[in-house]
Amino acid sequence: MRYYPLFLDLAEARCLLVGAGRVGRRKAATLLECRPSSLLVLDPGIDEAAFRDSLGALDCAPLSCEARGFRAEDLEGVSLVFAATPSAEVNSAIARLCRAQGVLCNVAGPLEEDAHGNFIVPAHVEDGPLVLALSTSGGSPALARALKEDLESWLGAGYSRLVRLLEALRPRLIALGLGSDADAEIFRALCARPLRDELMNALAERDAARADALLLPILPAALSFSAEEIFHGMD
Repeated sequence: MRYYPLFLDLAEARCLLVGAGRVGRRKAATLLECRPSSLLVLDPGIDEAAFRDSLGALDCAPLSCEARGFRAEDLEGVSLVFAATPSAEVNSAIARLCRAQGVLCNVAGPLEEDAHGNFIVPAHVEDGPLVLALSTSGGSPALARALKEDLESWLGAGYSRLVRLLEALRPRLIALGLGSDADAEIFRALCARPLRDELMNALAERDAARADALLLPILPAALSFSAEEIFHGMD
């Protein structure tokens, strides 16, 4: 099976998690980090206070818990579902209903032979605003984890600071009205080696003067910017 790679904005999404065990707690944490509109957790044996405590300092404002099993009507208005119960029968029933109703469903637990969810969660690495996701299409989760470790080591070069720099530059450059082709050429130049490596080194050392000197030949004269702006609150 070939999966379509996708990053989801959950800001207005209602999410449902069925199953509050170890896997369910992990899924809840990653969902809450993305600030969904709401997250309902269902589990007949859930201890809401303990479940909330397990989430640490995460913002649990969108979270609600109910000590009961799943009902078909729970899917009404829901955008994203995680089935994480220890029951293959329950997980399979949820997956089938989601498929019938066109709801995204990930199954993080046992399944009956003829049932499956309609998306998988890739291994991913985060460094500030930078997120890299990878998948073996379910072929080898162990290899996905190993590649994740490789990526974590590779990202130690400081790409997240470069992302913040480019993120700060982008709206200002667009506001100059030079056109998309000109903007793209500038950003390609900033991301090309060896300038990219030199910029990352300057940012890693918090050397704004050096970063500004590297940017000067590339950026339009009309654009007022200093790398010093991105250092505040960076670490």
